[in-house]
Amino acid sequence: MTSVPLALSSRQPDRLAGLFLRYTRPVILRKLSWALLVATGSWSTAADAQSNDSVEHYAEEGQSALAAGRYADAEKAFEKLRQLEPTMAEVHANLGLIYFQERKFEQAVPTLRQALKLKPALTKTDNLLAMSLSELGRYQEAVPGLEKCLHHSTDTEIKRMCGLELQRAYTGLKKDDKAVEVAMQLNRLFPDDPEILYQTGKIYGNFAFLTMEKLAQVAPTSVWKHLATAEAHESQGSYDQAIPEYHEVLKLEPQRPGIHYRIGRSLLGRYWQRHSSEDLTAAEKEFEQELQIDSANANSAYELGELRRKANRFDEAQQYFERALQHYPDFPEAQLGLAAVLQAKKLNDQALIHAQRAVAIDPENEVGWYRLAQIQKALGNSAEQEKALAEYRRLHDRSSQQRGLEPVFSPREVTKQEVEPAAQ
Repeated sequence: MTSVPLALSSRQPDRLAGLFLRYTRPVILRKLSWALLVATGSWSTAADAQSNDSVEHYAEEGQSALAAGRYADAEKAFEKLRQLEPTMAEVHANLGLIYFQERKFEQAVPTLRQALKLKPALTKTDNLLAMSLSELGRYQEAVPGLEKCLHHSTDTEIKRMCGLELQRAYTGLKKDDKAVEVAMQLNRLFPDDPEILYQTGKIYGNFAFLTMEKLAQVAPTSVWKHLATAEAHESQGSYDQAIPEYHEVLKLEPQRPGIHYRIGRSLLGRYWQRHSSEDLTAAEKEFEQELQIDSANANSAYELGELRRKANRFDEAQQYFERALQHYPDFPEAQLGLAAVLQAKKLNDQALIHAQRAVAIDPENEVGWYRLAQIQKALGNSAEQEKALAEYRRLHDRSSQQRGLEPVFSPREVTKQEVEPAAQ
């Protein structure tokens, strides 16, 4: 993987044309009208009148075509206008916009520069010039204008586009830290924009890769290099490659907290791939070793509790879940695990407390609502059971299209609680 400039994948041409039209059309029409009035008072020949009519004709034709997104027609009209009114900045500005929309960036750049030479105050034309330079890969020239646009433009869409191009420019210049800064700013400004999320995700990924690559160069035998390699393999489900790297970490630092847990987690991941009981047994031993090193590791205690629960060793499972919650009370999966154990032991009043706590911590967890409904049913609370079931069904229906795509581990890096297959 290398540092590659990001393509601006969605330029929304019709919307962009509208933005520039709102800016330029009133100016153009006012200036054209003023020119025509002067001409009427000073031009007396038939040729002058004909030229005046041509300007008005091409102006109306060009603006109409531009507004409709018919860029080839708009280009022809504005090129005629440029011949007739070569000193009118707005004609050059609109023609530069048309070239941009047609991806004729080589033509857009000199045309936009001419517009700015005639009228430096055409701010959006300056922004469009910077974006055109970026599209041509002339990043060094583009950056000042893109920076100015991102930080000072009051037009949301133009600011957004400049930001995306600025990410691309900094990546092309291999200024990856700057690209990340822009990505963070765009995420703050446009937190729900799909393209922003996609492009900034690529920026973060590229920066992370380059950082890890540098780590491998400066410290190839360090704990950190082995740890980074192991985590990368684990994240890809390559557990056979991850486990030896974690063992390399332990060779260097045998008492390092968290590593036995990660080995156990990788063994569990491999178990789900191959269903080998040996992996399950080995994972259990790793979690136990982790607790010997770090007695407060709630994740290891939880995993041991879940393994005991699934083996119907409920008393042991309860001890481990309670241990996890002792160190991490707001642990929704552990709350649900403990609720399931207490329910199995017919201690439904106690189970109810933990199920309610779980859904309070994580109200989007459908398993929590299902387990709560089952406990309410066992307690004879029909109305509360129906409320919990209704919430479960709502969440279940919303996530049904993603069923089967969930990772084995939750965002908190533990095995997720599940609804029993018969309930789904």
